[in-house]
Amino acid sequence: MNKKNTIKGLSNKEIKVVSYLELEEKRFFSKKDIYEFFKSDADLRKYIFSFKRKGRVVRINKNKYYLIPIQAQNGWAEHPFIVADEIFNGKNYYIGGKAAVHYWGFADQLPAVIDIFSTTRQGAKTVLGTKFRFKRVRKLSASAKKIIAGHNFLIASKEESKKWI
Repeated sequence: MNKKNTIKGLSNKEIKVVSYLELEEKRFFSKKDIYEFFKSDADLRKYIFSFKRKGRVVRINKNKYYLIPIQAQNGWAEHPFIVADEIFNGKNYYIGGKAAVHYWGFADQLPAVIDIFSTTRQGAKTVLGTKFRFKRVRKLSASAKKIIAGHNFLIASKEESKKWI
């Protein structure tokens, strides 16, 4: 009986792609990052679709995806501020509302929804189990660049956050 070293539900090519991304510690990736594994754009799109169907990849924005790690058994969560930063590719947004109030220590209660102020998007979206509410503004208010888990993100300044108390 021939036993192969495969992870249930993943083909050999999918295992190579997942292994590469995990070794490079790229949880957030674009199609450009994994293009070398595929023969054509159509092949790449087919595998991305397969990853999404199998629950291994979540689409973050038009060009970016999140890899659910192999060690994740019953779901996986990423810090919502990191996801927010990745949705906007690190620019033209800031996290505000109750999330900013909680971050600066003005409130103890965790917000159910993360408010993100941007010049481009509006609406709501749930990513990795976190609800995001996008609010379009003409001009971005004062924000601070902070780091969480080694990742930069933009959040409303301390003074700006006081208006949501």
